[in-house]
Amino acid sequence: MANEQFYFFFLMFLAGVGIPVMAAMNASLGRELQSPMVAVLILCCVALAIASLFVMFSARPTLESFKQISPIYYFGGVLFMLYIASITYTAPIIGIGNAVFFVLLGQLITAVLIDHYGLLNAPVSAVTYKRIFGIMLMIVGVYLAKKDVIPPNLIQ
Repeated sequence: MANEQFYFFFLMFLAGVGIPVMAAMNASLGRELQSPMVAVLILCCVALAIASLFVMFSARPTLESFKQISPIYYFGGVLFMLYIASITYTAPIIGIGNAVFFVLLGQLITAVLIDHYGLLNAPVSAVTYKRIFGIMLMIVGVYLAKKDVIPPNLIQ
């Protein structure tokens, strides 16, 4: 069990490493193409192609199972698009670090609420004073780590 948990923790660590790298790459692509939305489209097409390959070589749900799923769960695609578009557009303006730090802040607060109330079928993990203190420390860390720089292109 401990080895299995280590695998999941390590996988999520790698995903965390990938987020600012992806943000920097897509922001640069959008800047080079002079169109953040074209960069978003390219990223989504590449993601679709890779996900399609995974689906081709894995077990697939039946058509009937799709009919039983609440439509709210498909809204995740809208949130994915919102994240990709916002980080691609914003990162070149406020910096990768600032963009990711504020994403992290939103993730921390939302994750606690989802866990505490068991929203969207998540396992319930009640908010404790210890968790609140830890999250407050992380929020202070995010605040201290963000750059207090106004990009020159915003001062006009």
